[in-house]
Amino acid sequence: MTEATLWWLLAGVAVVAELLTGTFFLLMISAAMAAAALAAHAGADVIVQLLVAAVTGAGAVVIWYFVKKHRQAAHPQEGDQGFNLDIGETVMVSGWNPDGTANVKYRGANWTVIRRPGEAAAIGAHRVAEIIGTRLRVEKLP
Repeated sequence: MTEATLWWLLAGVAVVAELLTGTFFLLMISAAMAAAALAAHAGADVIVQLLVAAVTGAGAVVIWYFVKKHRQAAHPQEGDQGFNLDIGETVMVSGWNPDGTANVKYRGANWTVIRRPGEAAAIGAHRVAEIIGTRLRVEKLP
C-alpha cells in the first residue's frame, strides 16, 4: 500500500469521525491529510508529507478558530430580536424578591427575571429586553 493511499484512508476516517461527532475541526484535519496525500502523489518524502499535513492542519484550525470567534463577537445573540423571538414579549411580575429577582410564568414555564440597572422594583407588565443565560432582563412598561 502506498503512502498516498494511507493518507487518503486516514482522511476518510477523519471525515467519518467528523460526521459522527459534528466537530468541524476534524474536517480541517482531514483536509490536512488530503494535502499530505497530494504531496505523496507528487513524490515528496515522508518528512515533507508530515510537514505539509502539520502546517495545513494547524493553519486551517487556527484560521477557523479566529473566523468563528470573530463571527460570535460581531453578532451577539442575547439582545438580537431577529435571533431571539422572546425579546419584546410581555411578562407579568407580581412581586420582587429581596435579591432583585422575580419569578414569572412565561411560555408555560417558570422563569427568573431581573430588572435593568437603575430601574425601580415595580409590579405589573414588563417587556423582555434581553436574555442573559437562563434569565430574562425586563423593563417596566409605561
